[in-house]
Amino acid sequence: MGSMIRVIKSEKALNYSDAFKQQCPKLAELIECTVAVRIKIYYASRRPDLDESLILDLMQGSIYRNDRQVREKHIFWGLDPENPRAEIRVEPLQKKPPVSPGEKGERAGDKPASKV
Repeated sequence: MGSMIRVIKSEKALNYSDAFKQQCPKLAELIECTVAVRIKIYYASRRPDLDESLILDLMQGSIYRNDRQVREKHIFWGLDPENPRAEIRVEPLQKKPPVSPGEKGERAGDKPASKV
């Protein structure tokens, strides 16, 4: 894998990145499948400079391998000058194996019921 250099111009974004890394748990096993992400961002003012793409990027290597796994996003924002924060929920989208054509409702990998 090649390394990528990213430049974040905003000092607030740099500070947010540091705080995020300290608070975001690192999963023992990263999520490998595609995911849905729900983020509620509570800003300190009506002039926010934090973008959800920074949050998605910061979760790489802690929650999932790559932010390209995010196939569904629900982003909400509000104001909370006393406690600005981001509340994040990540859910796998592939919970069951897909059904192959012609399997009459059986999931791929399911064994047919035995006949008695």
